[in-house]
Amino acid sequence: MHTSLTFTGIIPARYESSRFPGKPMVELLGKPMFWHVYKRATQCRLLKSVYLATDDNRIFNSAHENNVPVIMTSKAHKSGTDRVLEAAEILSLPQDTIVVNIQGDEPALAPEMLDQLLYPFISDNRIKVCTLARKEQKNKVSHKNTVKVVFSQKMKALYFSRSIIPYSENEQFCHVHIGAYAFKMKYLKLFSELKQSRLEIAESLEQLRLLEADIPITIALTEHICQGVDTPEDIDKVLKLLSDD
Repeated sequence: MHTSLTFTGIIPARYESSRFPGKPMVELLGKPMFWHVYKRATQCRLLKSVYLATDDNRIFNSAHENNVPVIMTSKAHKSGTDRVLEAAEILSLPQDTIVVNIQGDEPALAPEMLDQLLYPFISDNRIKVCTLARKEQKNKVSHKNTVKVVFSQKMKALYFSRSIIPYSENEQFCHVHIGAYAFKMKYLKLFSELKQSRLEIAESLEQLRLLEADIPITIALTEHICQGVDTPEDIDKVLKLLSDD
């Protein structure tokens, strides 16, 4: 597909994790988890290049051994988004580059999801930030760790919440947010410069910082289901998905 836009994928991968230390290095079918994420991301037809961004020498060295392009970043970052920005700045990416923050704990990522995330930038050059959502039954997504989103007729996010939104006793479905983001480089930098916002702190959701600053987030829909790795108990589910491919 021809487009004049440049899309660059960055996978943040830190070693320390309160729930699962060393998670990016967990071996799945003979390869570290980050390798599976990288290989699937490179299957996205629109991404010009994909990099791993880490703060740990063990991950850095393993990436080299597995032929994954890797960038060393600071240990001080509070979020994956900040790590992605530092990597993008090290790469000296132009302001109009679309930078894709690819979750490092999604080894069964469907490459088509990244295509769906990036298509809106091709059809509308006014888009600043884009993320994904999937329609799901409310009774399956009531847990606070599953983030919900509501959006306008023009596919602009109205609000993200850990609660079920919208509230309705009649509707059986809502939309679940899938945490892959694509930013124009300019707005990725602006995001990091904004202070934490009131709603962001209340919901513990950093994307609300953009909405409170009146920076629109476009929603792209996907039918693909993610199976992230949050705890060691998730490994068996992911291995089944990888083995089925």
